Amino acid sequence: MTDIHVTVPKEKWAPVDRGAQDAEFIAAPSLTYWQDVRQRMWRNKPAMASLAFIILLILAAIFGPMLTHHTYYDQDLKLSNIPPIFEVYKTEPTDASAQYMFLNSGNFKLYEVAENGEILGLVRAKRKDLMKKQHIYVFGDAEVRVDYSQLPATLVDGDGNAIESIGYRWNQTNWFGTDSLGRDVLVRQLYGARISLTVAFVAAMVNFFIGVFYGGIAGYFGGNVDNVMMRIVEIIATIPLTLYVILMMVVFQSGFLSIIIAIGSVFWVDMARIVRGQMLSLKNQDYVAAAKTMGASTKRILTRHLLPNTMGPILVTLTLLIPSAIFIESFMSFIGLGVSVPMASWGTLTAEAVETLRAYPHQLFFPAAAISLTMFAFNFLGDGLRDALDPRLRK
Repeated sequence: MTDIHVTVPKEKWAPVDRGAQDAEFIAAPSLTYWQDVRQRMWRNKPAMASLAFIILLILAAIFGPMLTHHTYYDQDLKLSNIPPIFEVYKTEPTDASAQYMFLNSGNFKLYEVAENGEILGLVRAKRKDLMKKQHIYVFGDAEVRVDYSQLPATLVDGDGNAIESIGYRWNQTNWFGTDSLGRDVLVRQLYGARISLTVAFVAAMVNFFIGVFYGGIAGYFGGNVDNVMMRIVEIIATIPLTLYVILMMVVFQSGFLSIIIAIGSVFWVDMARIVRGQMLSLKNQDYVAAAKTMGASTKRILTRHLLPNTMGPILVTLTLLIPSAIFIESFMSFIGLGVSVPMASWGTLTAEAVETLRAYPHQLFFPAAAISLTMFAFNFLGDGLRDALDPRLRK
């Protein structure tokens, strides 16, 4: 095999001129750990969108009910089961101004509305023809009939001709409509958010102040202390949460208080297990041995050296446990073990909407969407924190 040698003239090569400033320009900027976490979190679009949604939800739950004259308990049976969007019809009597109305096809009631969609009130039928399945209304010299002989019900004039629709309008009086008792659904949604966020706050505080320190002490001391403390955790974890809530209801006679106490008494066990595992892996590190050599107390080692180094897993676990607490509260309220009437919760709103699902599906959509979006937001935020806090993913 013959070697081939290629001679390249020296003038074809030139050294790269690189100074000290060029080296600094090429190198990546120096970042602290938390600066790098913030940058990676900012680049995670789903996590940032979830964080923005959670902040908006908190602000809406706190200030939203203050910006409306509706309350979660006021009832107006004349305005029951009104949808958020409805079709508006127009009739023009010769001796009166034009009348705008919409027909609630679920209960065959006719409502007078403004042209922009504001509800003015319920219109009473002049007479009812049960043989022809019609309700007759009179506006000046114009006659309007609600014909429900065939579903869905239709609006016709006195000659039987269909009344022309002028299009759909958004409900300007109740943006999310009303429920079966005429209560504003939007305000009840916001009060339900208060309940769910309160449960989330309690779950977060319990996990942080009980679960973190309980697991930290068990993992740091180890031995018999660890065995006894973990057996207690296993006993608590084996009892179903539903049973806790039922027992609390017997003692305290309050659904929401029972849920708060039940979550506060048992929801920290998962956090304790995770922190214990982190402590077992970190307590043998060199910096812990150095702190012991310098005479640091156990409290100082736990609070200044070990717990700060487990903050990443703690924040991730905390964020991922919050949607579980929200779902537990909603489920308990759905089966009747949650907040008491007339307080509003996403679970109670869902339970009430199931009864009228066929006629008014929108009443189920709003609480179900709120629960789903909130749980998705916390899960996406938890995933984003997990990726941002992991140093192995640093680029």
